[in-house]
Amino acid sequence: MGDEICLFTNGWMLIFFYVDDIVCCCRTEHLSRMNAIIETLCQRYEMHYMGELSWFLGIRVIRDRPNRKLWLCQDSYIDKVIKRYHLEHRKTPHTPLPSEPLVPHESPATPQEIHTYQQRVGSLNFATTVTRADAAKASSILAEFMHNPSPRHMDAADHALLYLYGTKSLAIEYSAEKKTMEAIIKELPAPELDTDDPDHFQASSDAAFADDIKTRRSSEGYLFKLFGGPVDWRASKQRTVTTSTTEAELLALSSAAKEAIWWKRFFKSIDLELDHDLVLQCDNKQTVGVLQKDSNLIRTKLRHIDIHNHWLRQEVRDARISVRWVPTTEMPADGLTKPLPRQRHEVFIRQLGLVDISDKLRAIQMAAVAK
Repeated sequence: MGDEICLFTNGWMLIFFYVDDIVCCCRTEHLSRMNAIIETLCQRYEMHYMGELSWFLGIRVIRDRPNRKLWLCQDSYIDKVIKRYHLEHRKTPHTPLPSEPLVPHESPATPQEIHTYQQRVGSLNFATTVTRADAAKASSILAEFMHNPSPRHMDAADHALLYLYGTKSLAIEYSAEKKTMEAIIKELPAPELDTDDPDHFQASSDAAFADDIKTRRSSEGYLFKLFGGPVDWRASKQRTVTTSTTEAELLALSSAAKEAIWWKRFFKSIDLELDHDLVLQCDNKQTVGVLQKDSNLIRTKLRHIDIHNHWLRQEVRDARISVRWVPTTEMPADGLTKPLPRQRHEVFIRQLGLVDISDKLRAIQMAAVAK
């Protein structure tokens, strides 16, 4: 059996659950064996078999077996949130945050204002941690003002929720097939492009140096994609001030590397073997050089930076992790470190592996009406 919390495997079947929602999956050749186990569970415990997976924790699951694709979407959850806050008649924006930067509120907010704001940010946060990584940075920024929001912060929270409403048909797409180069070039028309086929498991790390005007701490973000869709991401502020872009990128890479090692152990526990090495993408050439060349050591008086630097160099030297430079235009984690303008944000959505499935949602609704 696997040793991950809420997930078990016996070599041919996976079972994972959250509270009272349980999902079982296996290959087609083991389907009869899995059904026998499900039947035994239903006989022993009070539970109901709901058939093929179509919902899990409010996430819509759509499968296309012939084309070996799967989509995860939260359109229903977003609809409920918008109706709860009576925003359904407002205009929907094209990006998660307004263009003007948000600043701390000078006057104290009332307890009711704080509670209302926290509800909105909490609703936003659930979507951005489950399927909507395209608004994760917006959620992170809005969470900084949880204890003293201003009317402008409230408007920005509504702005982010309305963005989700206007793009509620965006879904994570997972595909067993690697994308063709034509598709990659169409999505990322960059002058410099790696012509190798993309890996099944992709990891990216990025940082925005000293972008917090008040504290001068840097933003960092990482993104992990499996079979074309995101499975893990983070948009946050670093806990300490760094003195250069290279130091900020090193700290971000260190966080991503630790998460990548966890993913390697997780894959091993469920007997998933990838046909390629683990590679972390970084868009800062100097940072990549620091980790790959013995003669290009970073010089810093910050002890914690030095420790992260030597640990990462050790992991790269021992071939447990590889670091690869990519142009900023091809960096999928870029949108996790800063709000992007509309055109760049649309590219970021495609880099994440989010696709519009409005046609599939309409077909599901028509089928439900026909019944």
